[in-house]
Amino acid sequence: MLSNSVLAEIVSELGVPTTVEDAYRTYMGKRLNEVIEAIERVIGRKLPADFADAYQLRTFDAFRARLRPVVGAREFLESWRAVPQCIASSSSPERLALSLEVLNMTALFEGRAFSASNVARGKPHPDIFLHAAEQLGVKPGDCIVIEDSVGGVTAGRAAGATVIGLTAAGHIQPGQDARLRQAGADQVVASFEELDRVIRPLLPQ
Repeated sequence: MLSNSVLAEIVSELGVPTTVEDAYRTYMGKRLNEVIEAIERVIGRKLPADFADAYQLRTFDAFRARLRPVVGAREFLESWRAVPQCIASSSSPERLALSLEVLNMTALFEGRAFSASNVARGKPHPDIFLHAAEQLGVKPGDCIVIEDSVGGVTAGRAAGATVIGLTAAGHIQPGQDARLRQAGADQVVASFEELDRVIRPLLPQ
């Protein structure tokens, strides 16, 4: 994940050498305020007041330059257009909007990209998934949550949804499939092609 690469660079610059793998373990799936609190614990001091803005700008620059879709993602989404879909993310609304713009996927999620910054608690709490289900007019128990993070799987399970772990993205670290299963994922798949096969029996045709 590009944001983890940026975080690794920033924390290293702040005096604590940090790899992308370190950033992935420490910060992935957290809301921005939680990321800031975690960095402050790691470096042992408060961050400057303008840190959030500077971090967002640096992340946005990285997204514009390097963000690419996961193989098979667009085809998967378009093949299931008849089924209500949304994004329920720990990212800020601004980062969500930019990501969809860069990937040319804005139209696929118009009005259905929900940020955990708009609910009381972020993942691993279920709030964002419960909010998303309510906005779609769907019972949480009828939802399928597709997640690549342990916190997201935990949140999806707490919401009462069926949860499928997905390890198709380039940032996924070795052993993540086992971690997702341990967190409670009903199934774990390694590609969107495999995901399609798994969810096909679960969804209305």
